[in-house]
Amino acid sequence: MNNTLTWSSVIELADNPVPPTADKFSKTPQEWRQQLSAEQFYVTREHGTERAFSNDMCSAFEPGRYVCVCCANVLFDGAEKFESGTGWPSFTQPASTAAVSYKADHSHGMTRIEALCAVCDAHLGHVFPDGPAPSGLRYCMNAVSLTKA
Repeated sequence: MNNTLTWSSVIELADNPVPPTADKFSKTPQEWRQQLSAEQFYVTREHGTERAFSNDMCSAFEPGRYVCVCCANVLFDGAEKFESGTGWPSFTQPASTAAVSYKADHSHGMTRIEALCAVCDAHLGHVFPDGPAPSGLRYCMNAVSLTKA
């Protein structure tokens, strides 16, 4: 990745979203329900969160790409994955600056930055400023929103 994102650049992207890509699309809730498992639908389409430590993807560190379970958009490279101890797969950077979109999330009495698939708007998880150097970012993702390509 050429442009390393930082916390300030993620906040800037949340406050000033990038225009949608040409390949952006949507489906009806019924169409998503036919494609996804109940848990995948809950997390990706209803902005839910899976239970911590509930998926083997948290402890698997293999080379490869992680893509959106809804649309196969390439989201993360396995080289950016790290053990955060949180119970969810964590990454330091997205595969490209255009892979993920951001939205300020003021739920649960705090401000977080929600990470969404830039192609289909699937809820992926949140970005936090407590990751390892050099970016200091932790993309805390729901494992059910990702699949290994």
